[in-house]
Amino acid sequence: MAGTAAVVTVPAPAAPPPDAAPAPHRPQAAPGPRPLYLGTYTSVEGGGKGVTVAKYDPVSGAVTDAESLAEIPDPSYVTVHPDGHTLYAVDEREDGAVTAVRLADGQVLGSRSTGGSGPCHLSVHPGGRWLLSANYGSGSVAVHPLDASGALGERTALVTHSSPAPGPGQQGPHAHQFITSPDGGHVLSVDLGTDTVYTYRLDTDHGTLTEVSQAHTRPGAGPRHLTFHPNGRYAYLANEVDDTVAVCAYDPETGRLTVGEPQSSGVTGDATNYPAQFVVTPGGGFAFLANRGHDSVARYAVEEDGARLRLLDTVPVDGDFPRQLALAPDGRLLFAANQRSGTVSVFHVDTGTGALSLAGEPFASPVAVCAVPL
Repeated sequence: MAGTAAVVTVPAPAAPPPDAAPAPHRPQAAPGPRPLYLGTYTSVEGGGKGVTVAKYDPVSGAVTDAESLAEIPDPSYVTVHPDGHTLYAVDEREDGAVTAVRLADGQVLGSRSTGGSGPCHLSVHPGGRWLLSANYGSGSVAVHPLDASGALGERTALVTHSSPAPGPGQQGPHAHQFITSPDGGHVLSVDLGTDTVYTYRLDTDHGTLTEVSQAHTRPGAGPRHLTFHPNGRYAYLANEVDDTVAVCAYDPETGRLTVGEPQSSGVTGDATNYPAQFVVTPGGGFAFLANRGHDSVARYAVEEDGARLRLLDTVPVDGDFPRQLALAPDGRLLFAANQRSGTVSVFHVDTGTGALSLAGEPFASPVAVCAVPL
């Protein structure tokens, strides 16, 4: 199942400012079991009952002892506050919401409306005071304040992607992701419906958003997910609709993203495939892409300090429809949440070559759509 692809290089943007945030420290895995938080859909046949927490061994990769954490409706994406005390989940329903859960005892700290439908992604701003969420159904992004306990306040911003017009085959905007740039100066939203990545400046005193730029893919690409290289000057975009990926250059000073030429997802032949998400190893040497349909993980070498992706191979995921990927904090394990098979596959990552090898049989988890290892 190996693949090859043309290599595309994106010109380097301006160097980051002297006060740009450094790449996060990635410690070696501590001995003993670590938590693995799992998101699911509760409203589908065979779905889960909310957010669950399992344990994984950071050396062997074995996953065990899943138990319920909080009964949240359709928590299809979860994330954890930087201080490690609070988990946040989307409620991916028509009347969308986000929910906070205290990890010490599973206490639900409350839910707040996202002001839109079908929220499918959320992230915490690095300062720990703001929660960012993306409403897929209504094509909007929202901001909520977080207090010292981790609880959510009333929404401070809601922006709908009204321009440009929807791309080919789309009926409207579909915000799929909302994240902070590594330098911390801007927040970016990926919209599948408008073929656009929007850059905003977040007012960290008031929680409001000001749009500063737009980056457009080719029409019909359907961008889904953006992942930054640790150096903060490049990012990798997974295009769901046209089954491609792209290297993007990022200018921390202006927040401007420049989308490069489309490249292969690693899938050849007539297979129907929908790229889902990139992850990049802590050292920045390798990138992995989840391929839904082909049911594989594509492995790329990251070259020229992040400016180039070179496809190395694809590895079967041993599951059906890998929707999300996550690396353990030290980068030595890769987790793939397989939606249709209801499993989580775990791979050992060779830190020298990026080679992947399965760490045993996949772990059963109903309609697994998100796995977050700490």
